[in-house]
Amino acid sequence: MTLLSPPAPPAPTATVTFEHMLEEVRYEGAYPTRAQTECVVRRVLEGLGRQLTDIERTELAARLPQEAAHAFASQIPAGEALTGWGFVKDLAERTGGTPATTRWDVGSVLGVVARLAGDDLTTRIIGQLPDGYALLFGRAQLVRAS
Repeated sequence: MTLLSPPAPPAPTATVTFEHMLEEVRYEGAYPTRAQTECVVRRVLEGLGRQLTDIERTELAARLPQEAAHAFASQIPAGEALTGWGFVKDLAERTGGTPATTRWDVGSVLGVVARLAGDDLTTRIIGQLPDGYALLFGRAQLVRAS
């Protein structure tokens, strides 16, 4: 009998630098400074790191620039996944922001993350998470027919 070892994590495939990622988020979110943009990126990625598990977590970390991947992977996944709106509210409480500004921040960051991750991985990430994340990633929320 042969024992199968778990698959090795994918090799890093990040296609942009952290600086380029920050510039994309800064443009998308209309943030006035690089420092503010970096703070927003780190907070949102840390929050996402508390929600995402399984192979999608590993694959996303590999597609992010090293600094972004570190912020994302530094968090231990929570025991219970939050809905998209719950994610925004939780992040707002943790950071002292309002739900409206936090929703803007999340959309600005996750829209860029979706482009870095690619369509297939983004679809799998959204499929793994509870309802409400599709819009945060810049996609339509599709409803399954009963």
